[in-house]
Amino acid sequence: MNRRDFLITTSAAALFPRIAVASAPVELVAQPVNAQILPEGEPATPMLGFNGGTPGPVLRIRQGEVFDIRFQNQIDEGSAVHWHGLRIENAMDGVPGMTQDVVEAGGEFEYSFRAPDAGTFWYHSHNRSWEQVAKGLYGPLIVEEPTPPDVDHDLIVMIDDWRITENGGLADGFENMHDQAHQGRLGNFARALVEPVTQVRRGDRVRLRLINVATDRIFPVELEGVEGKVVALDGMPLVDLKELSRLILAPAQRADIIADVTSADAMSFVFPTRDGPYLLGEIAIEEENTTRAPSEISALPPNEVAQPDMENPVSLTLTMEGGAMSQRMMQGMMGNGIWAFNGQSGLTDTPLHSFARGQTARIRLVNDTRFPHGIHLHGHHFFEVGSDGSLGAFRDTTLVDPGGTRDIVCVFDNPGKWLLHCHMLGHQAAGMKTWVKVM
Repeated sequence: MNRRDFLITTSAAALFPRIAVASAPVELVAQPVNAQILPEGEPATPMLGFNGGTPGPVLRIRQGEVFDIRFQNQIDEGSAVHWHGLRIENAMDGVPGMTQDVVEAGGEFEYSFRAPDAGTFWYHSHNRSWEQVAKGLYGPLIVEEPTPPDVDHDLIVMIDDWRITENGGLADGFENMHDQAHQGRLGNFARALVEPVTQVRRGDRVRLRLINVATDRIFPVELEGVEGKVVALDGMPLVDLKELSRLILAPAQRADIIADVTSADAMSFVFPTRDGPYLLGEIAIEEENTTRAPSEISALPPNEVAQPDMENPVSLTLTMEGGAMSQRMMQGMMGNGIWAFNGQSGLTDTPLHSFARGQTARIRLVNDTRFPHGIHLHGHHFFEVGSDGSLGAFRDTTLVDPGGTRDIVCVFDNPGKWLLHCHMLGHQAAGMKTWVKVM
C-alpha cells in the first residue's frame, strides 16, 4: 500500500448507514449495491449490502429487549446472518448447516432473539463469508445500557479494507490459494467509516465504538486528538480500564473507548505501518465545550457473567496447523485443506468436545504456524488468561501470534452446536474451523 491508498477519507460519511433501527420489527434485505469506496469522482464499486448500502443499517436496541428481524435474500446465492458476539439461542446464530438451513436466493428467514448483553456487536453473512463479507454484507449492532454513560457523542467507527481494481471494481479471486495460505485477502484500500455526527467540540466527551470488519487484516490503530480509556473489549465491559495507547484489532474484534477531545482541529484514526502513519479517518473539531467539567472515566456497568470453576475445568488443547511453509501445505494443494485444528481440516460429524451445560473448560490455543490467527467462539465469551494465571478480558475473539500460546477459560452455558474458527475468513475457508456441543 502507498499513502494514497489510505488517505481516502473525505467521503467516508457517505458510506455509513444513516438510519438507526429501534426495537420495532425490522426488514434486513441483502442485495447488490454500488458504494463509493474510492474518492468522489472515481468510479463506484459494485458490491453487496443490506437495505441499499454497505455497511448495513445500524441495529440499535436497549439491553434485554428483543430483536425481530426478517432477513430477505435478494442476492444470487444463498446467505444467512450471524449476530457476532451476541450470546443468543442456538437456532438464531445464523450458521447454515449447523443452526439453520441456508437462505436461498429469493428466500427469507425470521430471526428473533433477546439481547442479553449491553455492548458493541455487529452482524454479517455467514455463508461463504470470506466472499460475502468482503463484498460488504455486514453492519453494526449496538445494545445500549439501561443507563448509558454520560457522553456528548456515541459514535460507531467501522474499519475495513478492500482489494479494488483500477476501474473501481472488487478484484476477483476470493478463494485464491496463495492468499489463504498466507495472511488472507488483504486490501489495497482502507478506511475508517465514521458515523456521521453533529458538531464535535474540544472538551466534549465521546464514546467511540471501534469494529474491525475486515475479512483478514489485523489493524493496529492509534487515536490522535483525544485522551481517555478503553472501557470494553468485544462488547464486554472491562473491570480495570486500559490506557488508550495503540490498539490492535484482529478481524471481528471491537473496542469501546470513552475519551475527552483535546484537539482544536480533528480527532484522527491512524494506521501505523512500516512506511509511516496513515490516516484512516477523522472527525473535525469545531469550537469548544465550556460547560463540561473534568471528571474521571468510570467503568461501564457489568453484564451478567457466569464465574468459571477453576478447580475442576476440562482441559483441552487446540493446535493451529498449516499454511505456507508448513508440511501440511502440500496436502492443502491436493484439496485436503490448507489449515487445520489438531490435524483436522474443516468440520466433521464429531465435535471437538461435548460439554455438560455450565461446565468450565480451559483451552490452550497453540499457534504452530507462521501467521497470526484470530480465534472466534460462537454463542459464548471467554476469559483470556494472563501470563500470571489471572483471568483477563472477557472476549469472543482472541488473537494468537505466530508460534504463540494463549489459554482461554470458558463456561459453556449456552446449549447447542457452536462454531469455533479463525476469523481471518480466508483461513476459515481453507479449513481452520471446528465446533463444540453444549448439552
